[in-house]
Amino acid sequence: MDGVTETVPEPAPEPVDVLPLAGYTVAVTAARRSEELAALLDRRGARVIAAPAIRIVPLSDDAELVAATREVLRAPVDLVVATTGVGFRGWLEAADAWDLPLVEHLSGARVLARGPKARGAIRGGGLVDAWSPASESSAEVLEHLLSGAEGPLEGRRIAVQLHGDPLPDLVAGLLAVGADVLQVPVYRWVLPEDTAPLRRLVHTIAARAVDAVTFTSAPAAASLLQVAEQEGVLAGVLAGLTDGVLAVAVGAVTAGPLEAAGITTAQPDRARLGALAREVVARLPERDAVLTAGGHRLQVRGHAVVLDGRLVELAPAPMTVLKSLARRPGAVVSRPDLLATVSGGSDAHAVEMAVTRLRAALGAPVVETVVKRGYRLAV
Repeated sequence: MDGVTETVPEPAPEPVDVLPLAGYTVAVTAARRSEELAALLDRRGARVIAAPAIRIVPLSDDAELVAATREVLRAPVDLVVATTGVGFRGWLEAADAWDLPLVEHLSGARVLARGPKARGAIRGGGLVDAWSPASESSAEVLEHLLSGAEGPLEGRRIAVQLHGDPLPDLVAGLLAVGADVLQVPVYRWVLPEDTAPLRRLVHTIAARAVDAVTFTSAPAAASLLQVAEQEGVLAGVLAGLTDGVLAVAVGAVTAGPLEAAGITTAQPDRARLGALAREVVARLPERDAVLTAGGHRLQVRGHAVVLDGRLVELAPAPMTVLKSLARRPGAVVSRPDLLATVSGGSDAHAVEMAVTRLRAALGAPVVETVVKRGYRLAV
């Protein structure tokens, strides 16, 4: 019509593909290849916290490894157990740098490989691998030795290459039948020189302010629990990793210290970094239900919400309110209950302000006011 300007509503923004870990915070405790794992998680949208739980004692400075190598060289060795590729390769290379004839000395022994990487390191070092278990486990190596497949063990010298994990079951099993076990501690783990990130992480876990923690070695898991105890938050860390914070271990050996502390872990089918990242992708989003509220699809994640296929970042107070409402979809949550979570009960206006900011950020009628009672999700 002439003289009349018709107002056309602006179209809603087109939803974009939300990365599977967008809105989640994931901690990485790895020492080796931590940047590679962090990149895998970052590419999937995660906010990554780097908190190395261990560091490796450099081989060139490791007097304990030199002493163990000299003990191996003191007399002929009957059997050698190579547990990891990088560890066995590092041992051979370190001995060569120290002008110790380790390869020649071991050439007369039967060398067992725990897995394919260890087998590759044996062959790459000029030795011959005699046997390897299908399971890639130390338990099967011990079972093979105790079965008599390699002959009687009593009095025989058996060198066991360690790699951070002391392998107590394997060593104890061999000692129990009278073997002379030579433990070779390649790549010993100790606490990192800067423990501040790890100390911050244990408090973050206790506060449930992180969504998942990844572990790539048993010493890293044990170290995190040790630091939690030193910081006086072990009970909070155990509670957090039991309910609220997902613990993801690269394999059963890595999960050992956590499982012993009563923590259930998620583990990929294969002990590889890529599989570990995929396990985080599979486990985190599936635990947060997709709700229909006010005619909109809503998934509340760690520090953000996915609304109709788009990611909405929220400030801490509005996020806390939304999480409280999402725990009981459709149920009324009173202002005093929300106030206790938002401000500790100290600011009477904190809830109203948080709800106002939440509604503004979402731009959708997701949160309803129930007069004189509180708020609820409109489901």
